[in-house]
Amino acid sequence: MKNVLLIGLGRFGRHAAMKLHDLKHQVMAVDIDEEKVNEVLPYVTSGVIGDGTSEQFIQSLGVRNFDLCIVAIGDNFQSSLETTALLKENGAKFVVSRASRDVHRKFLLHNGADSVVYPEKQMASWTAVRYTADHVFDYIQLTDDFSIYETSVPNEWIGRTIVDLRVRQQHQINILAVKYMGKLEPMPAADHVFRKGETIFVMGSNKSLSRFLKA
Repeated sequence: MKNVLLIGLGRFGRHAAMKLHDLKHQVMAVDIDEEKVNEVLPYVTSGVIGDGTSEQFIQSLGVRNFDLCIVAIGDNFQSSLETTALLKENGAKFVVSRASRDVHRKFLLHNGADSVVYPEKQMASWTAVRYTADHVFDYIQLTDDFSIYETSVPNEWIGRTIVDLRVRQQHQINILAVKYMGKLEPMPAADHVFRKGETIFVMGSNKSLSRFLKA
């Protein structure tokens, strides 16, 4: 369990608060809008009304006591930038800031953000991959060069095993898990026999995965 300071309670911040609650983390939620703070109170440890661009306010929060600070401000880049800088100046251990444009990401990193998330760009990329590739059910980009895909088992694999197919040697991909009838089996054994209706989670370079999915 971590202590998290979450600043900005728009759509992104609210969903972050709800997920952090599901994960059992302790969360202090902050927004300048009292109504937004009240809306997330069922999901957070405490809610505070305040302006993240105020140095005095940031100092009052004791940011050094938080394992993670999330700046979820998305509609006012100047406020996001100032809040990020103030958190680092006051000893925040790790700051994740939200960007809405590529240029924002550069400025946020330059002004103290340890990491930057770009939800619109990431979701756009996921949507493009998910809905233009046949039989792809999910997709996670790990780096610029490597990803994980959930895809259906190729028809020619059904009834055969991982070792028979020489999956790694033939396709330069690794099978991380298989899922059948809603049940996930991580790291299937080499003698696992593929079944109709099964999906597989494969990891590899984007080039190898592209060749495999088009095969």
